[in-house]
Formats: sequence, structure tokens, C-alpha cells
Amino acid sequence: MRVHQLAGGDLGCARLLVLLRARVAELPPGDVVELSTSDPVAPIDLPVWCHMTGHEYVGPVDGREQPTYAVRVVADGRATQDGSPWRLAD
Repeated sequence: MRVHQLAGGDLGCARLLVLLRARVAELPPGDVVELSTSDPVAPIDLPVWCHMTGHEYVGPVDGREQPTYAVRVVADGRATQDGSPWRLAD
């Protein structure tokens, strides 16, 4: 298992999900993405996205300068649409 950092800065959650979707798609199962973001909606949207796609929401990561949330990649995650990662692919 490897941990990968993804800096979301002050992007809104829609753009964050686009970045997260792309990063998760290139990683093997078991790897973790730590997404840092100042978006106040991230702690709500990330668990929902994980529930929808099947990836594991690990939760907040302590000790970081900017709020950071961890997502573990699963082997059988459900694909989402390219431009709309909040919608499952057909």
C-alpha cells in the first residue's frame, strides 16, 4: 500500500471529484489518496462519493496544515462519468 497526496487547494467539490476520480483510476487497490482541500463541503461530499463508487472513505487525516481526507482505492469500484464524477457511468 502506498499513500498518494492530492492537493485540492481551494477548489470546489465538483472539481475535486474530477481530480480524485482521475487519480483513483490510475492506482492499484489498497493504495490511499490523501486529498487536501479548504472546501468546507468536502467532509460531506467525499464520504457520499465513496459510498456511491465503492471506494473506502478512511476519513480526516490528523496533523495537517490544511484539512486532508483519505480515500482507499478498491478493486471493484464503480466507474463514474468523465465530466460528472458524481454520476455513475452507464
